[in-house]
Amino acid sequence: EEVADTEIPAASKKMSSISSPLRAIIRLRRRYRVQKKSRLHLELPREKSSELAHARLLQRQLSLTRTSLYGPSMSFLNQSSFETSQYFTFDTSVEQYAMKKCRRKKNRRKSRIVLYPDKTKRYLPTEEKSKAKRCLLLLIVIIFFQILNAIENLDDNLQKYDLDGLEKTMNREVFGQKVAVESIMELLKDYLATHIHNKPLVISLNGPTGVGKSHVGWLLAKHFRSVMDNDFVLQYFVMHHCPNGVAPLTCEIDLSKKISDMVTRAEIEEKIPLLIIDEVELMSPVLLDTLSQFFEPNQTNEFLNAIYILISNIGGGEITKFVIQNASAELLHQQKGAEELLSIVQPVLIDAHPLWKSADIIPFVLLEKSHVINCFLEEMRREGLYPDQKHIENLASQLGYYTTGDKQYSRMGCKQVVAKVNLL
Repeated sequence: EEVADTEIPAASKKMSSISSPLRAIIRLRRRYRVQKKSRLHLELPREKSSELAHARLLQRQLSLTRTSLYGPSMSFLNQSSFETSQYFTFDTSVEQYAMKKCRRKKNRRKSRIVLYPDKTKRYLPTEEKSKAKRCLLLLIVIIFFQILNAIENLDDNLQKYDLDGLEKTMNREVFGQKVAVESIMELLKDYLATHIHNKPLVISLNGPTGVGKSHVGWLLAKHFRSVMDNDFVLQYFVMHHCPNGVAPLTCEIDLSKKISDMVTRAEIEEKIPLLIIDEVELMSPVLLDTLSQFFEPNQTNEFLNAIYILISNIGGGEITKFVIQNASAELLHQQKGAEELLSIVQPVLIDAHPLWKSADIIPFVLLEKSHVINCFLEEMRREGLYPDQKHIENLASQLGYYTTGDKQYSRMGCKQVVAKVNLL
């Protein structure tokens, strides 16, 4: 009996040495599970469905069957753990599985990446060829080439008439009319850029005597004769072609025939004719009425493709008065001054005859003394004379001038320059 009593404490010591680590392990697992379940309860809402309750009951029964295999000591320890928790298991909980499943669904909804199978080729689906797209592309190409061809034709027309050379010549030989020359060149470039028009181009050069209107007409005729045949340029001087003794009806028939023949020949050659009519203020009302009929837009195509240059002194008095009154304001060299001067001259011309409603009016202003000196220099060079500056200034001083402040404007412009040079 004493031996048995001594063996019992030894066995209990062995049991205690084994059970104490197990108890510590079980205690740690119990705390870990409690913390994990408390976190899951906070993250997920509690589900009340019958399927979840049934799954928890099955897990509880499974845990009870597992704990019965460890003996009475383990069952005692597990019993105390079940008093604090609902179930004990080493498997993944249903709540954790539901949370993972919910996260997977959300990820699938957000994902836009196409996942191809491993054994298939990765390529985009073949697009069906559309005939409408081909037709649209062909139409765009055709329109592009038409626009390109039109731009090239514009450049060809301008090069054919050599308007750049004309502009250089006029800037070199026309003095004191910078705004007028720029306006004339702008109108010619816009009109000659194409051969299709809805009305003829009518340019009216108006101003006092000797300011360069007839000289500009002569330069235009000379230039267009050099780039076209002489048959497509007509200079009509009223005093020469229709003198006082000739009946107006005869002049009317003659002018109509000349214009019709020239525009018809120009249409066949695909060229734009130039008609320069000087001394328009001397034309009879019958001739003005006949001329205005050629300016109307409702005509056949050959009469629409023509350029008319009208030269007259009508409005010269108004231009002279405006220049003298605004000599100190420097309006003559500005666009604002040109527009104001045009608003003064245009009503005077329309009162003279309605044909000026169809014309682009370009006023020519008075020439200063420095411009008259340049006229003497150019004329002397043309005649082969030595241009002595003092002699030229002496000749220029012999002419009459309007004096306004520190500026002097010639009363007759450069009209008397040729006569003065011929006396040398």
